[in-house]
Amino acid sequence: MKKSLDGKALVYTGGMYHTPYGKTAHGLVRFTERYQVVGVIDAVSRGRDAGDVLEGKSAAIPIYGDFAEAVRGAGLKPGEGTLVIGVATDGGFLPPGGKAVVREALERGMNVDNGLHEFLGDDEELTALARKNRCRIRDIRKPPPREALHFFTGKINEVGCLKAAVLGTDSAIGKRTTAWIMVHAFRAAGLKAELVGTGQTAWMQGARYAMILDSCVNDFVSGEIEHAVHEAWRNAHPDLIVIEGQGSMMNPAYPGGFEILAAGRPDIVILQHAPSRKDYDGFPGYPIHPLRHQIAAIELVSGRKVAAVTLNHEGMEKEEILPECRRIHGETGIPAFDVLAYGADGLVALLRDQLK
Repeated sequence: MKKSLDGKALVYTGGMYHTPYGKTAHGLVRFTERYQVVGVIDAVSRGRDAGDVLEGKSAAIPIYGDFAEAVRGAGLKPGEGTLVIGVATDGGFLPPGGKAVVREALERGMNVDNGLHEFLGDDEELTALARKNRCRIRDIRKPPPREALHFFTGKINEVGCLKAAVLGTDSAIGKRTTAWIMVHAFRAAGLKAELVGTGQTAWMQGARYAMILDSCVNDFVSGEIEHAVHEAWRNAHPDLIVIEGQGSMMNPAYPGGFEILAAGRPDIVILQHAPSRKDYDGFPGYPIHPLRHQIAAIELVSGRKVAAVTLNHEGMEKEEILPECRRIHGETGIPAFDVLAYGADGLVALLRDQLK
């Protein structure tokens, strides 16, 4: 097994693993270089394999009902491992009962990694426990000090490789998963690719170049995006940089994408889309703007083309996927792929033709 950056981890999801709120855990179950995930803690899905719940295939990661069961099942020694908060809740708060699980982990000497807006390191009781048991709390979304942030300079224009942004027609639609699949497929094809992460889960998955967009002071968002992209190009000399999108341009609660278009200045855009969704994520009665309108908006704002549409096949049968790809291609003139179901070879071939 490939050595992880931070060793073994248990991922806590507070009964939400089977829902879109468990998307941080979903990403870690699919792929991470930062941890060796040895279990998920989720009472609702207890006893099942995390990969089976997620996408119908084993990941060899068991789901435990509570912290004590997880520690026993994973065979963790006192002081070993990290508890990772694996949910992305509305507002970024711990699920009910979450603090008690964090307390159990710290009392055992486990580190805690938290990607929520609720900073556990600001809780005096929890920080005292961490000091007593010689472990740490790491709040991934806590912004760096102002003096460590970067303002936009224009150095993005020095980047000499292909830059592709993966945006979405909605939030929680699979942008990050598609971005990683693209990076891995490019590498498998003998080319060099880097992911620029813009959310806490990409960082938890081991993205070497990242910023956390939704917790960055607004004046520095553009500069932090530019800096991450420029560092990836300067240090890794890749053929392709894939920039992970956040939210969607027209989602009422999670508008996102404009900053990436403006500051990351991608050469092309890949647009992630879930054909079965009718309303924006979590907002019944707010219909998703038609795909053609979203493509037009992105191209108008960026001056760049949407080069491909990638499908999220939630709510679809497998036999519906390829006909839907053909339908989208016919309607928009843009090729469509489901890289999670069928791999990214077709998308890689398309992107290779765009390489600088």
